[in-house]
Amino acid sequence: MKASYSLIICAAAALCLGGAAYAQDAQSAAAAAAQELTKAAEVEKAAEKPNYWTSQADFTFGLNQTSLWDWAAGGYNNLSLNTGLDANAKYEKDLTTWTNRLQLQYGTLSSADKKGLLQITTDRIYAESKWGYKTSKDSKWSYSAAFDFRSQFSNGYSKYQQGDDGLWTGTLKSGFMAPAYTNLGLGMDWAPAKWLNINIAPLTGGFTIVRIEELRKTYGMQLRDPSSSSMSTVEGENYRSTRFQFGAQLKVDAKFVINEVFNYGTQLVLFTDYLNDPFKKYRVNWDNKVTWAVGKYFKIGLDTWLIYDPNVIIKNDKDIAQYPDGRNRVQFKEFTSFNFAYTLKPRRLRDK
Repeated sequence: MKASYSLIICAAAALCLGGAAYAQDAQSAAAAAAQELTKAAEVEKAAEKPNYWTSQADFTFGLNQTSLWDWAAGGYNNLSLNTGLDANAKYEKDLTTWTNRLQLQYGTLSSADKKGLLQITTDRIYAESKWGYKTSKDSKWSYSAAFDFRSQFSNGYSKYQQGDDGLWTGTLKSGFMAPAYTNLGLGMDWAPAKWLNINIAPLTGGFTIVRIEELRKTYGMQLRDPSSSSMSTVEGENYRSTRFQFGAQLKVDAKFVINEVFNYGTQLVLFTDYLNDPFKKYRVNWDNKVTWAVGKYFKIGLDTWLIYDPNVIIKNDKDIAQYPDGRNRVQFKEFTSFNFAYTLKPRRLRDK
């Protein structure tokens, strides 16, 4: 009997020892499996392709409305609306960069004194794209190829008049692709600081496009061949719709972040045409943009645009007797707005 108890005790001890050994083996196997899974996850994470893009987009929307009832001081009911988009995208890898920017602005005004007439207050399309390749890793200079496009969305008028039928009409001054400017410049880019960029493009070619026939003379389009049989009695049809220019361009971009709420950005573009009085006549575009954040979602904005184009003829009633056909003038526009603003924050680059 005692022998039987001894056998049972020995068997139980053997089972316990075997179970303990088995449990230890199972625990080791589980730890090894977990380690392998962790390694696999790390390998998979390391195998992900890095993202070399950063982007940002600012949206603005403004609405102003005035209503008057028996208002002794006078005035008119009116409604104004303005919208805007300023989007940026940049690719950067090793010595290569590719920066892109799109600016869209559109504003309208409807007033009771001109019923049925929708007036345009601001209208702008401006797109830029620039490829760069640094001369060396730590260099401030890059070889560059830059393209830009300027135009507007809709027709612009001036000198509004009311006809006998009660409808308002105006003198057509501009329109979509009338004019439009395109430029492609090859040269060098200098970025001495984060807030300053200077592009020098001694080889710049571009087209001025005027789609609307009656505006072609105003924007300096060339006459067709007078001996051509296609010459028309309608003056606007005698001018070409495009004009090619080839010259040198200097573009200066600067952006100052004064603090978290106040920003100022400016761009100056100078172009001279090798084919027509080089270094004597310049086309000038100078844009300025000031923004002041009021709280998290509202901004006060001040935009100005200065343009001088020696090919654009402008008539002014003040000196029409002296210049009946008009002359070259400096163009200036200012736009102040209070807008709801929303920013899509930039994405960060992944670890390389």
